[in-house]
Amino acid sequence: MKKKPGKQAAVNAGATPKSFFHWEGETLVLNILGKPSAKQDAIGKPYGHQLKVSVTAAPRAGRATDHMVRFLAGEFGVAASDIEVVFGRMNVNKQLRIQSPKRLPAVIAQQELA
Repeated sequence: MKKKPGKQAAVNAGATPKSFFHWEGETLVLNILGKPSAKQDAIGKPYGHQLKVSVTAAPRAGRATDHMVRFLAGEFGVAASDIEVVFGRMNVNKQLRIQSPKRLPAVIAQQELA
């Protein structure tokens, strides 16, 4: 016996794929898939609804996340204090809020134009 699709299936049928970022006024909300202990700090490509970001710091007591925040602050032209870790300080899955970024890395600028 087949089940009929429920309300959730109907809601998801018309949904568009979720982006790895969105704007809340002047604040950029960014979903991150972190890669600690990398060879170099780098912003990678989108991976589903997350953006891959690699950092050289080891994943110990949130140090990789702290390093990532400092790295991204330079990339976005803001102070590290302008970046809030909403969740994922001790996890590879993170959400960051970046207050009034002065510049956007190419991967985000390209998505903005699309």
